[in-house]
Amino acid sequence: QVQVVESGGGLVQAGGSLRLFCEASGLTWFRYEMGWFRQAPGQDRQFVGGLRSDGRTVYADSVKGRFTISRDNAKNTMYLQMNNLKPEDTAVYYCAASFRFSSTFSPSGITYWGKGTLVTVSS
Repeated sequence: QVQVVESGGGLVQAGGSLRLFCEASGLTWFRYEMGWFRQAPGQDRQFVGGLRSDGRTVYADSVKGRFTISRDNAKNTMYLQMNNLKPEDTAVYYCAASFRFSSTFSPSGITYWGKGTLVTVSS
């Protein structure tokens, strides 16, 4: 049974940092592309950043230079380091795993999702 579990969310002041964790079990970790998405109240789920199978890391323009994704294959864990957080980063952050994401990292058709972890950035 595949499980994808996020952790590390919380409340932080604007300008602060948080590190999110995504642990996946029950799947052949290195064969999957991994990504982070977020959903703010009343908004659609949107792409934050992802790891392609060819080793490339892709980020949404809104987080470039502030967020960094990395993974530890030995631990089946992916990380999202978030620096210089802004109130508009407030959202539930989801970890996703899919054999191949679409070229635009659309949330549609993704194979596995975690339940999300809430990040709140106060001004």
